[in-house]
Amino acid sequence: MTSGTLQETEHTRTVAAPASVLYDLIADVTRWPAIFGPSLHVEHLERSEREERFQLWALVNGSVANWTSKRTLAPESLLVRFGQERSHPPVASMGGEWEFREKGACLTEVLLRHHFSLLDDKPATARSLRNAVDRNSTEELEALARIAECGHPADEVLFSFTDTVELPCGTETAYDFINEADLWPQRLPHVRRVRLDEDTPGIQQLEMETLTADGSTHTTRSVRICQNGRWIAYKQLKPPHLLLGHSGLWTFHEGEEGCRATARHTVVIDPEAAAEMFGKDKSLTDAREYLRYALGRNSRTTMLHAARTDLEVK
Repeated sequence: MTSGTLQETEHTRTVAAPASVLYDLIADVTRWPAIFGPSLHVEHLERSEREERFQLWALVNGSVANWTSKRTLAPESLLVRFGQERSHPPVASMGGEWEFREKGACLTEVLLRHHFSLLDDKPATARSLRNAVDRNSTEELEALARIAECGHPADEVLFSFTDTVELPCGTETAYDFINEADLWPQRLPHVRRVRLDEDTPGIQQLEMETLTADGSTHTTRSVRICQNGRWIAYKQLKPPHLLLGHSGLWTFHEGEEGCRATARHTVVIDPEAAAEMFGKDKSLTDAREYLRYALGRNSRTTMLHAARTDLEVK
């Protein structure tokens, strides 16, 4: 390969679901961190009905990378085109498209295409990037099928919710409290153990053991992206048994008497795990209520402790 040579890949999968369902999952990029393993966080910079521009953080060959992408949405033709606005070395350019071809009333062929070029002509560089594209594309198609074929409407297994708390402290204090997760075992009643590594400033690897409402404990591993006092995004790499995916976002704004802190969760329920835990009849309803309560309670408790405020959760 020579420098600047355009490379092309295509990955396909036939999914037993309507094309419109699959298109909608791809069209809403804000849900990607909970759906796709490599995706960590998305922040929109511009957005309209058919065009958008956003910054995406993702795992590439085990490391956190970020770039700005543009997308064009065409729901009438079930097509989403994307391209990186400015790629990071060794990538010179990267783009592609999602296409959804109806093969029947409930059968769709999903095509994920990439085209990219590199800044150098080293074979090892080309192999590394192609391997990353192959691996991530395969994982994304598998994750897409897992949700679409789970036997429940996508919006019943994939949902978001937020909690906002007014704190009598500055935004810097609240941000620092969330950022300093290594101190949470001494500060938060539901956190038993934490290991926090931050080899790159603003990129944290967090392993945490927490206490659940029934007295049991579970361990999660997360990647966190911390942005200069504005927000902290996280993606659980090892979510609890009930979930297929979990991403979240802490944001901090000036309030009337201090800081307005908001915790947002986006989760994907594992229907099989929900049936084991709650029974088959009302498994998703009970799972949604349980997650809304448990995750919301922990977030509110964490935010209120940021202001050294006692909270009795009812």
